[in-house]
Formats: sequence, C-alpha cells, structure tokens
Amino acid sequence: MADRVTVIGWDGSPLTAAARSALSAATLVAGAAHHLALPEVPERAERIRLGSVDLAARRIAGHRGTAVVLADGDPGFFGVVRTLRDPRHGLEVEVVPAVSSVAAAFARAGMPWDDARVVVAHTRTLRRAVNVCRAHPKVAVLTSPGAGPAELALMLDGVHRTFVICEALGTEREQVTVLTSDKAADLTWRDPNVVIAIGGSAPAPAGGGWLLGPDPGPVRGWGLTPDAYEDEPAPRNAPPGTGDSPAPGSPPPGSGESPVLRAAQLARLGPRVGDLVWDIGTGSGAFAAEAARFGAAVIAVDADPAACARAEAAARRFGAQLQAVPGRAPYVLERLPEPDVVRVGGGGADVVTACADRRPERIVTHAGTRDEAEAVGAALAAGGYTVECALLQSVDLDPAAWSERDRSVAFLITGRRSAP
Repeated sequence: MADRVTVIGWDGSPLTAAARSALSAATLVAGAAHHLALPEVPERAERIRLGSVDLAARRIAGHRGTAVVLADGDPGFFGVVRTLRDPRHGLEVEVVPAVSSVAAAFARAGMPWDDARVVVAHTRTLRRAVNVCRAHPKVAVLTSPGAGPAELALMLDGVHRTFVICEALGTEREQVTVLTSDKAADLTWRDPNVVIAIGGSAPAPAGGGWLLGPDPGPVRGWGLTPDAYEDEPAPRNAPPGTGDSPAPGSPPPGSGESPVLRAAQLARLGPRVGDLVWDIGTGSGAFAAEAARFGAAVIAVDADPAACARAEAAARRFGAQLQAVPGRAPYVLERLPEPDVVRVGGGGADVVTACADRRPERIVTHAGTRDEAEAVGAALAAGGYTVECALLQSVDLDPAAWSERDRSVAFLITGRRSAP
C-alpha cells in the first residue's frame, strides 16, 4: 500500500511549495497527459495516465512508495478526492487544493456564485443538468465529451439562456465566450469546459446571502390557498384550467384548485431538483408554481393563454421560474421534452393515455366521480402503471363560528412505474 497519497490541484498557476515538495518525493504520479508533462514530475517516478479514477486508486493502493495524484482545480469539489477516499481502497489522502474551475469561471465572468447551482453533465446525466438550467437563473455546468455547450443548447430548445463558456481555464489556450444559448449549438467547443447558464430572475438574497445555492425564500409551507399565488384571487368556481369546457371524464369546474388536493398531488409526485414536471391544465398556476419551488423544472400547459400567464406570474411571485406552453392537450404534448412526473389537471383519460405513452415515472390526476376515476385508472393500467386511488374530502371551516365554509371531494388517482 502507498505510504502516502497527496492530491494536488492545478489551476494553471505555478505550483505551491507544498505541491513541489510532494512531487519531488513521489515514486508514483497519476494525472492527465498535461499534468504528467509538468517539469516538476520526477523522471524516476512511475506514471499513470488518469482515466478511470477507481482503477487508478487500485493501482495506487497496491503501490509501495509515495503517490501523488494531479487534478485540475480543486480536487475536492466534484473531483477525484471522493473516489480516492472510498473505504474500499484504504488510502490516507492529503489534499493541496487550487482554485476550482467553477470559481475561476465566475471570476472570469465577474459574477458572484454563492447563489448558483452547480451540476456535472455526463451523457447519462445531461437531461437532468438541462432541467436544472431550465429551473434556475444561474447554473454552472461542468461538462464532458458528448455533454457540452452544444448539447445543452439543443436540449434547452425553447428556453432562452445566456451562456458564458469557459474553455481551457488557466492555460495558454484559455478562451471565454459569451453568447445566447441558441447560437451555441452551431459552434465547436473544446472538452471539457465550464458553462455558466444565466436566465430568468431571482430576488437578491437579503444581507448578502447565508446559504450556498438558491435562497429558499420567505414562503413557508405547501398547498397554499389560491390567493397566495394570485394578485387577484380567482373566483371560487373558476374552471380547473383546461381553458375549455370540461371534456368527458375530466374533473368538474373548480375541483382542481383545492389546496388539500394540490398538496396531496405534490406528495404523490415528489418533484425534485433535476426533474421535469408537466402540469397539464395548469389553471391558476398554483400547482406549477409549487412544483417549481421544489427546484424542479416545470412546463405548464393550458389551452388558455391567460392561464399560462398566470402560471408564470405565480412562479415569479415566489422567486421561481417555469415555462408556460399554450395549447390543447394531448396534441401540444408531442413537441415537449420527456417528463419525469406529470400532473393532469384536466382532459380526462385521453390526456392521461397520451402522458403515459411518454413513460414518466409518475402520473397524478383527479376525478369527480367513480366512473371517471375508473376510466383514468384503466388508462394508467393499460400503460403499464401501478394504480393507486384515494377519495379525498376536505371541509373548510370558519373558526369564528366553526361552521362549514366550503367542501371539496375528489378521487386522487396515481400511476407509478419503476424508475428506468
């Protein structure tokens, strides 16, 4: 086993005295080609070209001597330190950090980054990284071959962002390019790089911020009453959000706006960072705004353009953002990107079937009668989903007289399938 493993971060600047001392004593050095070409690497040391960090860790664990691993930026920030410290390898690790590529990228852009999301994009995680860029106004993306600026831009189709693309940071080939996301797909970029995606707006943190990443905001709780999301509260019997007369099998007018039902739907779907949520028949936009507050990317769909505008305004009011798409389901769904979870607020079994064809992990909807619930349940089962149904009843009381103010009854239908 290696006597000692020192991980040295390199940001293009001269190595520190501690880094040079560790390298001079090394009998094994692992790193990328440009690291192994550094003049400080001893000629007598065994050299390992760093590809799989896990394989390199096994080689190091079996080495008798002193090992050094060279990595770009801060190796403890989405870097090699996590793998090297895996208990399976039994390595004692000392770290000599450098400026991380994310910190360097924001420095080149002249922007603060304590309020940014940071994601890693590989071919297997690209879609989730894109969803984070959809949902948040400031995101740093650590790219990789096949998951770079061009791929990000193509998958953000329809969502405008400004890209700050930082290539070869800290080297003689360093280049920083600022352009709109729609133009990034037409150019060739060096891998890997850092992309800062900027778009939308978020309230500035009070007092300079206190938390790394987006501020959670002042609002506490979920399943809020509709007037919390609207400048002017919607009438109690407003339509559920399709923008049309209810189709056969769709919920009765107003039933989709119950805060208790909305909270139950959110609980069934569990929207999270990296997800894409479809809200079909968004109505007041309250469900879409609450899903966006969880950090998920949200596409709110409604045949009524005014409902789409309400959804966007509801999200902005609480420092979130979403994409609103006017159009009639199920036809409008064909051009939307693949969802992770779906809430169907109107349209009945036909819309549920169209959503099931896209294979999201979960679908939730509601019905006003048992016959409607059975039709939706049958559509979900035919699509390969495990179906759950609950009858929800909530009664809004006036605490002054403890008298009934409003009553809501709905069948809550959920379809679940195993994640791929």
